Amino acid sequence: MLIDTLLPDFQFRERHQLLLEAVPGSLIDAALQPDSTADAWIRAFIRLREWPARLGLGGGLGQRHPFGIDNFTLLARDGEREVVLGLAGRFWQLDYGLLPVPDAAAFAQLNQAGIARLVLNFSVTPVPGGRICLASETRVCCNSRSAYIRFLPYWILIRPVSGLIRRRLLARIRDSAAPDATHIGHVVAGEMQRDAGHDVLPGGAHAKLPVQNQPEGDGHDDGAETAVSP
Repeated sequence: MLIDTLLPDFQFRERHQLLLEAVPGSLIDAALQPDSTADAWIRAFIRLREWPARLGLGGGLGQRHPFGIDNFTLLARDGEREVVLGLAGRFWQLDYGLLPVPDAAAFAQLNQAGIARLVLNFSVTPVPGGRICLASETRVCCNSRSAYIRFLPYWILIRPVSGLIRRRLLARIRDSAAPDATHIGHVVAGEMQRDAGHDVLPGGAHAKLPVQNQPEGDGHDDGAETAVSP
């Protein structure tokens, strides 16, 4: 998959998927449409996440628009099978500490100390019985031990909400591409490890870390503002 090429090494990962009957519309196109990923609940979380910075307690959000999918860079697309978006910065900062990522080449070459790189993909895979699997995977790679140490508590804090956001995004993408599609089931996988419950730290150290699964959230709203959390 494209995501394996764009970020093969990482310390944090979460994956969510929906099993659906075949749908008439393009799920990948729907994933890239702001209307598909707009959600009142997600916007409320983003406002809460950004509230301290907008009060002047730190960071430089100022009058910038709330964080959303438009902050991501389209890194690659494989037809109707997969699309991968990228983001880089110091996400634990109040203002996210985002760095400019003009394209996939720039994303691959980012080596600034103390940052994290994140990829978010949406993929569509046929499964037996004429059904399809709509999935989303998020990976984060911290490029130094200091970045890892700073990102870890942030990940633990936002992980439950992040998982809920991803599942709501999948549901809205499904509804946008095919409002009458049948939702067969869902699978959730959330990890802070690469191998057998052990996270590979930058520099080769290891730490025992738990796997976290989160409850499903499939509601949707007709708002026009796009929001998604790093």
